[in-house]
Amino acid sequence: MAEGALASEVFPSLPALVRSGLAVALTALVVWSIAVRRPACATLPCLPSLPLLGSLLSLRGDLPPHLQFTELGRKYGGLFGLYVGPHYTVVVNNFRHAREVLLQKGKEFAGRPKMVTTELLSRGGKDIAFADYSPLWKSHRRLVHSSFAMFGEGTSKLQTIVCEEATGLCSHLLASAGQPLDPGPVLMRAVTNVVCTLVFNSTYQPHDPELKVVMEYNDGIVQTIARGGLVDIFPWLKIFPNKDIKRLKECISVRDKLLCRKLEEHKASYRPEDTRDLLDALLKGQLGSGEESTITDDHVLMTAAEAFGAGVETTSTTLLWVLAFLLHHPEVQERIHRELDEQVGRDRTPSLADRGRLPYLESTLCEVMRIRPVSPVLIPHVALQDTSIGGHSISKGTRVLVNMWSIHHDPQQWEEPEKFKPERFLDSEGHRFSPPYFLPFGAGPRVCVGESLAKLELFLFASWLLQRFTFGVPQGAPLPDLQGRFGVVLQPLGYTMSVTPRPGWTDQSVTT
Repeated sequence: MAEGALASEVFPSLPALVRSGLAVALTALVVWSIAVRRPACATLPCLPSLPLLGSLLSLRGDLPPHLQFTELGRKYGGLFGLYVGPHYTVVVNNFRHAREVLLQKGKEFAGRPKMVTTELLSRGGKDIAFADYSPLWKSHRRLVHSSFAMFGEGTSKLQTIVCEEATGLCSHLLASAGQPLDPGPVLMRAVTNVVCTLVFNSTYQPHDPELKVVMEYNDGIVQTIARGGLVDIFPWLKIFPNKDIKRLKECISVRDKLLCRKLEEHKASYRPEDTRDLLDALLKGQLGSGEESTITDDHVLMTAAEAFGAGVETTSTTLLWVLAFLLHHPEVQERIHRELDEQVGRDRTPSLADRGRLPYLESTLCEVMRIRPVSPVLIPHVALQDTSIGGHSISKGTRVLVNMWSIHHDPQQWEEPEKFKPERFLDSEGHRFSPPYFLPFGAGPRVCVGESLAKLELFLFASWLLQRFTFGVPQGAPLPDLQGRFGVVLQPLGYTMSVTPRPGWTDQSVTT
């Protein structure tokens, strides 16, 4: 395709004069890309590549990335290269190479690429997920870990927060019994409320205007980030009008105004001896005398923002997948009900102390995260030095995509990987076990910082809901679609379910 035709194809709404100028710019970029030496694929199989566009024309537009990479892996192998525009990228499709990238050489591949959307989202990399690897990033991550330990992990505070929200969620579902229900909004609201309480100690009623603001800006960010791929590949496109980038900036502005106000309120009322929430814990670490004292207010704000962006979407989506698969597999739901009745009973609610007594429920959660990973392709890694994967040379600056979907559906590791089988996570004695090639939260230096918090939420919400209710498909309604819709995370398409209280259960029939 000639550059002028490309400009017309990609930017059909631009005036002819502007498109002519763009064609000149594209021509110059093509000449530049030919002249500039690009890293070779070395001994790796590599997709065909064109100047400027890279391998984009070799990728199918009707398949999401994780399925495309899995399909390409059948032709090119478990490790192959391609050009995403001008960026040389290596795709990892199997556990052996993923273990090398994430664990054995985790620090060598701990970098992150700079992209237009993530730079906007994180104030130039002031968060944990998208910030590049550096001494400051390590100090920031240590502060976040210690803050979680101070406020959440290992304490009863987080369990209390989740259980209080689970009580409200169960009451809402009880009131909806007998009517078709879309579980998406109620689960999203419950998980958002948990994060609001965790981060800045605000508990909202369902129709609270501030809770609505938080949910709207978070959803706006998720939706617009998912459509920002082209400008992340070709950053120079940001000079042109872009409604998605405009919307993203608007949502970030609303988010930052709210979080800045919360931070100033916390500073005004802060007392070192009273850690009320995550913001207090971060301030306590920031005001200390160690390396964490170099952490700025922007780092604190972006940590809070990331708790919403990552924590809300991933946890609520996983819960939606759990319910969707239980609707498809009522026999699994019945077995969980029996386990809960035998190990917990109906006169009290489940707690974290019950995790070891509920291996089948835990295995079901693991199987959902395996068969429908919410992050089917991990955030891109970047090689920080010349290194190698599987004996193949990898140049500094190479981007690496770990295809978790392929790893979690690899028939060499998983028997009948397309089948939903929670028992695959149980050993011969019925105890839960986790094989090394199960990596729903990543691994190594870049492992998800909120992994233990997410597991805690999933267990408590799932155990409370399944202790009290049976979930079914309303008469005349279809079963949920299990293919999913790929965006920032892999979400199930919207579906409806029926909610039936289990015999003997009412709002007052159990104690916490």
